[in-house]
Amino acid sequence: MQPLVITAAICGAEVFRDQSPYVPYSPAELADEAVRCFEAGASMVHLHVREPDGTPSQRADLFADAMGDIRARCPMIVQFSTGGAVGMGVDERADAVRLRPDMATLSTGSVNFGDDVFSNPLPLVRQIARRVRQFGVVPEIECFDSGMVDTALRLARDGEIALPAHFDFVLGMAGGMGGSERHLDFMRSLLPEGSSWSVAGIGRCELPLARHAIAIGGHVRVGLEDNLYLSKGVLAKGSFELVAAVAHMARDFGRPLATSDQAREILRLPPRSLA
Repeated sequence: MQPLVITAAICGAEVFRDQSPYVPYSPAELADEAVRCFEAGASMVHLHVREPDGTPSQRADLFADAMGDIRARCPMIVQFSTGGAVGMGVDERADAVRLRPDMATLSTGSVNFGDDVFSNPLPLVRQIARRVRQFGVVPEIECFDSGMVDTALRLARDGEIALPAHFDFVLGMAGGMGGSERHLDFMRSLLPEGSSWSVAGIGRCELPLARHAIAIGGHVRVGLEDNLYLSKGVLAKGSFELVAAVAHMARDFGRPLATSDQAREILRLPPRSLA
């Protein structure tokens, strides 16, 4: 069975310390949490950054500080979010891609996001895709519903992205596709041949969807960005506890965890530079 790639989504843009004291803000805190997740079994970190007061940010200097610290301490794959926070424009969302992380997310459609709208009209999606390609960064196609897979295939036909690609299905968010096994099975059935995929279940569906993904050969994203709780009413003391829970599930299924080098091969990334 293919080794399992676990991605740690360690802070996001929508969770704050008044909800959980364990949400990291500073670059140093982000790096510390990434290393803990690596030690727990994650091979990739999905990175957002924050201002000192926790305000969501896309400042390149904050990404640079966090990525530099992570890369100095472990071989983890670093993936930047280009989603940022609701209301950010393309220049703000995509600026840090010039730092050349290993991967960057590419959300391929708009979706209701709680009471807000995560707006990704096609011209904006194309602009971000071109920025990602310009700097030689590998995109992760982020899909909140099935139409976003169709848009990704359109982008591929137009030469904006290459296939096969890695897709991440974000399921269970209010406004997006539901977080059931049936929804996940449908989403993966839409993928072009050779593509890899992971699932990010939101809230209470995070760990059940992780278990299903492990069983059917997919990969998993977990972390405080998507879910603050290890079990009902019990806050996770960091994303590393959620990573550890998924690693335990993988052992139950007899599925090995991917090393960073194995994850690079699965995700079609170049070998890690040791320079």
